Amino acid sequence: MKIWPSNGYATVTEPGRRAIRGAALLAWVALACASCASVPTSPAAPSPELSAARTFAEAGLVDIRTLVPDISQQIRYAGSENFVGVPVEGYGAARCYLRESAAQALQRVEQSLRQEGFRLRLFDCYRPARAVRHFVRWAADLSDQRTKARYYPDLDKTQLLGDYIAPVSGHSRGATLDLTLLDCRGADGQCVPLDMGTEFDFFDASANTDSPQVTQMQRDNRQRLLRAMAQQGFRNYPMEWWHYTFASHDSQVLYDVPLE
Repeated sequence: MKIWPSNGYATVTEPGRRAIRGAALLAWVALACASCASVPTSPAAPSPELSAARTFAEAGLVDIRTLVPDISQQIRYAGSENFVGVPVEGYGAARCYLRESAAQALQRVEQSLRQEGFRLRLFDCYRPARAVRHFVRWAADLSDQRTKARYYPDLDKTQLLGDYIAPVSGHSRGATLDLTLLDCRGADGQCVPLDMGTEFDFFDASANTDSPQVTQMQRDNRQRLLRAMAQQGFRNYPMEWWHYTFASHDSQVLYDVPLE
C-alpha cells in the first residue's frame, strides 16, 4: 500500500484526491495504449522494445517443464482465480516459459530445495505484453470491483496503477516469475504450501517481503524462499514476497507471444 506523506502546507480533500486519481488514471491508460518504446526512461536505461518474435523459439524462451518435468504449476492468469476475475489475454494455456538462463537457474533452485524437503510452485513466468495491457484496462475500469474483497480490500482501485500494475512488466522479458514454496517433509509424502502470510497477488503492505505485519514464522518462510532464489542469482521485488527476477538478464526486449 502506498502511504502519501503530508507536505506540511496543504490538505487535499477527498474529492480533490478523486480528481487527481482520475486524471492519473487517464494518463496511465493512454500510456498503456501507446507503443512500448514511448515509456519514458533515463538516458542510461534504454527504452523497452517490443520484439517481432512470433514463436517461443524465435523469442529464445523455453518451457520450464523441459528441464523440470514435474515442477508444480498453478498459473493463475490462465483461469479465473486472479485479481482480474477472468482468464487474462494471452494465457490460452497454463504454461511457464523463461529465458534459457533463467530456466536453468530455476532448475538449480528446485534441485537444491528438494534436497531439503521443499519444492517450488509457480504462479506466473513469462507474461505476454497483451496481458499487461489487459491488467491496465481492468485497473482503469472502476466499475469492476468483483475481486476487491480478496485482492485489494484496503485500497481504492485507483491506487493499483503504479507500484502494483504498470504499463510495462519485467515478466514480458522472460526472466521474471512469481512463485511460492511447498513443504514436502510430511510422513504422507504430500506437498503443502508454506504459510507466507498473504496469498499471491495480494495488494497490501503485508505482502512486502519484510513486512512487520506478518508473524515470525511467515517471515521465516519468506526468507527461506528468498535465500534459495538468491543463491542462484534471482533478486526479489521487496513489495511482493513472490516476485523474483534473474539478476543477470538485463535485456529491455519485451515479447508478446501468446501462451497456447
